[in-house]
Amino acid sequence: MFIHLGGEKVIRSDELVAIFDISIEQAWISKQFLNRAAEQKLTETIGDEEPKSLVVTRNKVYYSPISSATLKKRAHQMTFF
Repeated sequence: MFIHLGGEKVIRSDELVAIFDISIEQAWISKQFLNRAAEQKLTETIGDEEPKSLVVTRNKVYYSPISSATLKKRAHQMTFF
């Protein structure tokens, strides 16, 4: 199944590792993780809106304009199909 992350970005649900509220970025370890991902060009910002959530997949970190609660609901719905 697939999960829509915003804009035209869709990922396979089996690629999903975690979904975080953007405020998690404030933690030191999170900043270190995100800085390393950016250095390796493994981050992508979806759309022009202010990011509300971080979506971690096996190969990339997405800054999504959709709230983490909405994305978690979408991911949860996928587990029942």
